[in-house]
Amino acid sequence: MFHSKISGLGYYVPDNIVTNNDLSKIMETNDEWIQERTGIQERRHIIRGEDTTTSMGVKAAEIAIERSGVTKEDIDFVIFATLSPDYYFPGPGVLVQRDLGLRTVGALDVRNQCSGFVYAISIADQYIKTGMYKNVLVIGSELHSTGLDMTTRGRGVSVIFGDGAGAAVLSREEDLSKGILSTHLHSEGQHAEELSLVAPGMGKRWVTDIIADNDPNDESYYPYMNGQFVFKNAVVRFSEVINEGLQANNLQVSDINLLVPHQANLRISQFIQQKFRLTDNQVFNNIQKYGNTTAASIPIALTEAWEQGKIKSGDLVVLAAFGSGFTWGSVIIRW
Repeated sequence: MFHSKISGLGYYVPDNIVTNNDLSKIMETNDEWIQERTGIQERRHIIRGEDTTTSMGVKAAEIAIERSGVTKEDIDFVIFATLSPDYYFPGPGVLVQRDLGLRTVGALDVRNQCSGFVYAISIADQYIKTGMYKNVLVIGSELHSTGLDMTTRGRGVSVIFGDGAGAAVLSREEDLSKGILSTHLHSEGQHAEELSLVAPGMGKRWVTDIIADNDPNDESYYPYMNGQFVFKNAVVRFSEVINEGLQANNLQVSDINLLVPHQANLRISQFIQQKFRLTDNQVFNNIQKYGNTTAASIPIALTEAWEQGKIKSGDLVVLAAFGSGFTWGSVIIRW
């Protein structure tokens, strides 16, 4: 049995910065309203034709691979987490394999939205622990901006999300006191429709239905979120899954050196920080700059934290996410 460790991290965000004031020019909103509810000041949106979900993932992956000390030839498997693939099918995992020029390794797509990267890390960890693979490339990438209702009608959701990608290389670690100590995953599908995008989908409304109806008031192909309900569930599940990870490893909250939560809403992160009595130095947030990048948010934040020297050898790092599905999870890492 082995452990897996994060041997390399990288992220990429588009150059195009969209501020709250920029959004106020195309919809009825303002900087104060957005910051008060979400903590977001700005986010990144792609310029059409310059980036895709896959291309952003590739750019983040190239940085992670370079930093990992392994080569592209050493990558044994690819896991790509996203809710915004380039195509309905095939998924972006195989596109990354192609665009990075990797060997004909396996490629897996994970559709777990905000908790997608945590789920992907957990899968990679199991492959490495069992000895099947030595180096697994894990990517979280999202392109939200081209699929949002950028009008006053959609402002409750559209102001929250941004584009970007993060990546990690997981490698075999023989020292069982280091690396990923445990992962913990959950779901509660009875609330699936409280945060969802139902069309186009084979179940209710496919492309042919949308075209046939040609209804300008059809909102089924825009994201829907019951904000208050999601918030109330998120703060409970975040707390539970962080405690679950600590208890599984006989650790205390005081052992945490850095908590990197999914960047859903700054108010959620602040609530969790206060509940666990963590200092500002123990929680990393960057939603102010990037908005909610869903599956990309944790790898972007984790990479920035590492680049800023906030993670040192021996530190206990906790990743936690909650999102659509409802799905949630945590990862406990001894760096």
